[in-house]
Amino acid sequence: MSARILVVDDVPANVKLLEARLSAEYFDVMTASNGAEALAICARAECDIILLDVMMPDMDGFEVCRRLKTDPATHHIPVVMVTALDSPADRNRGLEAGADDFLTKPVSDVVLIARVRSLTRLKMMTDELRMRAITSLEIGMQAPERTAVADTGKGGRILLVDDRESSYERLAGLLAAEHTVDVEPNPTEALFHAAEGNYDLLIVSLDLNNFDGLRLCSQARSLERTRHVPILAIADPENSTRLLRGLEIGVNDYLLRPIDKIELLARARTQIRRRRYTDHLRDNVQNSIEMAITDALTGLHNRRYMESHLATLAEQAATRGKPLALMILDIDYFKSINDNYGHDAGDDVLREFAVRVRKSIRGIDLACRYGGEEFVIVMPETDLHVAGMVAERLRRSIAGEPFAVHKGTKRIEVTISIGLTTLEQKGEAVADVLKRADTALYRAKHDGRNRVVSHAA
Repeated sequence: MSARILVVDDVPANVKLLEARLSAEYFDVMTASNGAEALAICARAECDIILLDVMMPDMDGFEVCRRLKTDPATHHIPVVMVTALDSPADRNRGLEAGADDFLTKPVSDVVLIARVRSLTRLKMMTDELRMRAITSLEIGMQAPERTAVADTGKGGRILLVDDRESSYERLAGLLAAEHTVDVEPNPTEALFHAAEGNYDLLIVSLDLNNFDGLRLCSQARSLERTRHVPILAIADPENSTRLLRGLEIGVNDYLLRPIDKIELLARARTQIRRRRYTDHLRDNVQNSIEMAITDALTGLHNRRYMESHLATLAEQAATRGKPLALMILDIDYFKSINDNYGHDAGDDVLREFAVRVRKSIRGIDLACRYGGEEFVIVMPETDLHVAGMVAERLRRSIAGEPFAVHKGTKRIEVTISIGLTTLEQKGEAVADVLKRADTALYRAKHDGRNRVVSHAA
């Protein structure tokens, strides 16, 4: 796993030492001797992780970290402070500035590399989400960066897994100052609880009685509903080796007992902020996908999706030897609705029409807005006779009840014409099927509208 690591330190000997350690693990190492140089490198998006010294001239590491974490362009870059300062106050100051970790010199090679590898995995996942979310900006969706920078990390939902009463009572009490905390003392129930609770953070004790806490962490990572929930592990000092193993299997952060309140809250906030940010990215990606294949007015699939998905449905039908029905629906005299009642009324009709279509078809059927007032419904494993019954039921549903427009102040009569056909010849082009249904629709309109006309293959 390769990554670009930026080492920031004004002491050349420290830089050379870290560079040698990281290069031996095949990381690409960059260096900076002061805060301004580091900020410039980060602004150019040239690094994946920053190892940052605290004691530097002109601008100390705390200020560098604060600037990185308050800039929407760089807030997502993991920062590890590596310093000789070892007091709880210094460590908490670094975490409050937004650092992802605070390592005290001398740092063992094992601890350093485990932490860098863990953050590398996290950064690569975030970068992939950010890259996919770029298209969401192009279609007008809001970028989550500014929201993430302003997020305090408070108000999260936390599940604490700890079977020692004195321990979980103290931890829950400390966390309750900023978050909603649920305690699960039974580790065998914890995974089910985590999967059902929509939590922002899991805090897992690795010192459980008769249960391997690392196995619970591993299981949480393998389960779809908890895969992306950050995990903060807690252990006694003698279990530090197991904590490093935890970082390899997906634990995001850890604390050694005795727990400092300020550090606990700071690390919890960091993990919750990151969870919210990546959730925003995933939501943007999902929304952009949905917007690309969905008609904004009716909520049905759009023509682009129908044309790509219809070929797949046709191939499946031919392979399985099953029929496939397709109908094209057109709202009769739709132009006169717009002319007489206005385009807002026309939009009201299209939206209600989509609602009635959904009620008349099955979950496996594909309903799309083909363009304007034309719609296509594809019905897998449906022959011409059954499809005709569905089409007639839908026609009656539209004609049988007037459509409310202008917020219900007016009601107008609406009818539809439907052209229907099926795919029954293996290898037939879907364009030919659409053309045949369109021909049947033309006949329905020519014969007086408000009717269903079939065109057998």
